[in-house]
Amino acid sequence: MELYPIPTGHFKLDGGAMFGVVPKSLWNKVYPSDENNMIDMVMRCLLVVDGDRRILINNGIGDKQSEKFFSHYYLSGDESLSGSLRAAGFGPEDITDMFLTHLHFDHCGGSVKRKKEGDGYELTFPNATYHISSAQWNWAINTNKRESASFLKENIMPIQESGRLQLFSEGDKLFDNFEIRLFNGHTDGQAIPFINYKGRKVVFTSDMLPTKAHVPLPWIMSYDTRPLITLEEKEKFLSEAANENYVLFLEHDAYTECFSVRETEKGIVAGDSYRLEDL
Repeated sequence: MELYPIPTGHFKLDGGAMFGVVPKSLWNKVYPSDENNMIDMVMRCLLVVDGDRRILINNGIGDKQSEKFFSHYYLSGDESLSGSLRAAGFGPEDITDMFLTHLHFDHCGGSVKRKKEGDGYELTFPNATYHISSAQWNWAINTNKRESASFLKENIMPIQESGRLQLFSEGDKLFDNFEIRLFNGHTDGQAIPFINYKGRKVVFTSDMLPTKAHVPLPWIMSYDTRPLITLEEKEKFLSEAANENYVLFLEHDAYTECFSVRETEKGIVAGDSYRLEDL
């Protein structure tokens, strides 16, 4: 098995929204903001190559929204989904499985692209099966007013219309060396992969743990629909991660690709940071 980080670009979000009730005087010390309170973030996806399976976990924001839409997120950098795949030695047609942790636009926007000719959309990965949890799919297509701006129809419905949508439930086995658990605090049915790799478990934390700075239990995003559930999920997960020495692979942290956590007298704290290639 080989794992390849697939960076798809940088963007910015409001730091206050990212850290919820935590005062800026605290979070700004460990994850600094600019003069407009915006913090730098990345969209770092993960390609899992295992035998004849090439599984891409999430795919960034895509490029089909309007200039006005993208202006809200201050996209920057030279990295792109297609460029990072090429750098790893693959193209969109090589992806056999597209695994989406959830359907917020910054995680699934690259799933679908505009057709080169004519109107409408087509799948970015024409040979891939698109895997989404049933709970998240039902939540997204019957969206609530709080999350409706994050669930964009053009990112979602073409997947179903293509016939390549595969829904799964917690406990279903999709791939070898790949365990999936659902976390519901951020959004219902967020699917987190636990990957067996070189004798360790690599956990693609997605928005369950967006940055290393979110390790303290009360440091929870305002974007989470059920923050008290997030609190319970984080406490249980981080304890397990410390005990089992998990590798935590971060999708959004602009400064840290992977890190570990450890147990102390004061609770779970962030440990060493490193790159996946260092394992």
